[in-house]
Formats: sequence, structure tokens, C-alpha cells
Amino acid sequence: MFERLRRLMFGTPKTKQDTESVQPEPVRPQPVRQGPVSRPRPVPPAPAPDQGASVEEPQEDPQAYLERVQEKINKLAEEFAAGSINQAQFQELYDHYRREQQAVKRWVEVAPESDAWKEITTEGKSVIIRAGHQAKALGYAIYENESGMPLNTIGQFELESELVVPMLSSYRAATREIFGAGMRSSQIEGGRWLCFVPGEFTTLMALFSTSPATRQLESLEDLHRLFERANRNLLGAGLVDPNTLVFPHAFFLGHIE
Repeated sequence: MFERLRRLMFGTPKTKQDTESVQPEPVRPQPVRQGPVSRPRPVPPAPAPDQGASVEEPQEDPQAYLERVQEKINKLAEEFAAGSINQAQFQELYDHYRREQQAVKRWVEVAPESDAWKEITTEGKSVIIRAGHQAKALGYAIYENESGMPLNTIGQFELESELVVPMLSSYRAATREIFGAGMRSSQIEGGRWLCFVPGEFTTLMALFSTSPATRQLESLEDLHRLFERANRNLLGAGLVDPNTLVFPHAFFLGHIE
């Protein structure tokens, strides 16, 4: 009876066989729910600067400006030495820079604390001076060396034959007397310049608006060499028909590169 009461109160104890026979159910993995992938938010671009806003530039004092003008003068000397500008360009630009320097210096002496000196500066005017005094090729004339007859005139070679023929004869005489005499140029009326370029078969005469720069003269020599190279067979055959020749000169009218 006591045993019966104990079983009612505490339950029947499980045996070892009962314990081993009961296996726990395998735990099934639960599917993992994928939530929304978090992506970094795009950084908005920085606002563009206001195009209408004025960017304040550092103020240039008169001494710094004078030094900058002096640098231009020094560069001008180098350009002329290199043959990239002619005499007229050098002289006009030099005078322009020197006048500007003197004007700024005088104004600073009168009112050293004022910025009014900037009003008398002429930044950018040098570009106009360069273009206005650059030599431009106006026209060409090509003469045979043996016969002295003209083969062709190109562009505005508006010179009287009474002027051209004596000059050409004098040039040829000097060329014969001076071994290796090369190109010559001289000023004529109206401030124009006439250049003579000797070749194996012909002589080129080029008319410029003003004194050409050294590099322009070098380009002129290259042009005449090209002309004779292209027409070598025809020029060396004796009687020459100008209509059968090629003339590359027209491309350079108005300028010489």
C-alpha cells in the first residue's frame, strides 16, 4: 500500500531501458529570413560654385607689376635674338613697355597709397602691337637665272619692271662676285621690303609689308628649295613652260610661317 501511495505521489521511476529508448527529435534548421540589404546612402555632390559670384584675386602691388613688365622686356630680347620677331615689332614693343614702366613709377611717386596706377596700365595692348607690325608676304616673282626672264608673279607683286630689273641684275652680279652669296633683303618705298632668294635654276623675289623676321626669311628659303625640288626635271630641261610648273607660294600669301 505504501508503495502504491509513493507511485501515485512521485510517479513510476523510469528504467535505464526506458531512458535509452526515448531519443530526442532532431532539431530542424529554420529558414533564415533575409531582410532588406542595407546599402550606404549616396553622398550628394557638393553644390557647384555660383557662376555669377566673383572670385577675389590677390591684389598686385605696383612693384610686382613693374617687375613683370621687366620680364616681358627681357623675353622680348630673347625673341628677337631667336628670330621670332622683326625689328619693328621689337622696337614698338620695347617702347610700349618702357612708357608703361615710366607712367606707373610717376603715379606711384605722386600717390603711393592709391590703386589708381592700375588705370594707366595697358594689359593686352602688346598683342595688338605684335600683330600690327608683323611682316606679311604680299607677292612673289620668280625669274630664270640663265635668261633673266620672269616665269611667274604670284599675289600682289606690284613693282615696276624699271625698279625690279636693275635690282635683280645688281643682285646677280654681287652673287657672282661673292662666293656663296645667299639671300638678301632691302627696304624699298612705302616701308616695304624686297627679298632675293637664289636657287640653282631660278631666283625668287618676295615682297613683304615690312621687315621680315629671321624665321620668316628661313621659311622663305625653304619655300624656294621646295619649288625647285618639285620642278627640277622641268627647270633643268632648258626652255620652261610656266604652265607646266607647280607654285606652292600662294598658300603663304598674307603670312609666312
